[in-house]
Amino acid sequence: TSVTPATPQIRARLIDPFVDFIKETWTSYPKLPASRIWRMCRERGYTGSQDHFRALAKALRPERTPEAFLRLKTLPGEQGQVDWAHFGKLSFGRSERPLMAFVAVLSWSRAIFLRFYLNQKIENLLRGQQAAFEYWGGCPRVLLFDNPKTIVLERIGDAIRLNPLLLNFAGCYRFEPRPVAPYRGNEKGRVERAIRYLRHSFYLGRRFRDLEDLNAQARNWC
Repeated sequence: TSVTPATPQIRARLIDPFVDFIKETWTSYPKLPASRIWRMCRERGYTGSQDHFRALAKALRPERTPEAFLRLKTLPGEQGQVDWAHFGKLSFGRSERPLMAFVAVLSWSRAIFLRFYLNQKIENLLRGQQAAFEYWGGCPRVLLFDNPKTIVLERIGDAIRLNPLLLNFAGCYRFEPRPVAPYRGNEKGRVERAIRYLRHSFYLGRRFRDLEDLNAQARNWC
């Protein structure tokens, strides 16, 4: 006797009536989070939970084309990268101050300079740079920066108006201050990686009496 296999029954899913809407929405707005899409579907009658929706909708999100980056190579003394990093707060009696790390890296050798301050004003930026130059015994031809208001007073495309204090300082030491393109952290990836490294290699679990003691330990670590 022959047995005919049963045809599997495909159960309808709660998300099925919304598949076309989800695809069209993500095609138009690829950065829209799944939680927002879920709320939009809820407004249109979807009754499933958000977790269940995320699991099913994941396959409907269009794949992002990875952005290609050119690996930059520099010569000795050609370039350095500078950034600030936040390390919590320091207590002074009843008040607290932010603990900011000035981090500078030489792009070719990856040599790191680290010094802590209680704010990231332009004056402390210049003090940090001067201390880094003294520690390295010189300065690179170009320094890359982010675009905080203490450095970039105004920017319209490639037209940049820098803080005159930074320009005067750069003129004395004969280097070019160069802000990277906005939201392009990869352009100064060496200092970004150095900050992640020092958070665990230097700061995590470290004890210090005060800011002066912390900076003395930072110098020894460098």
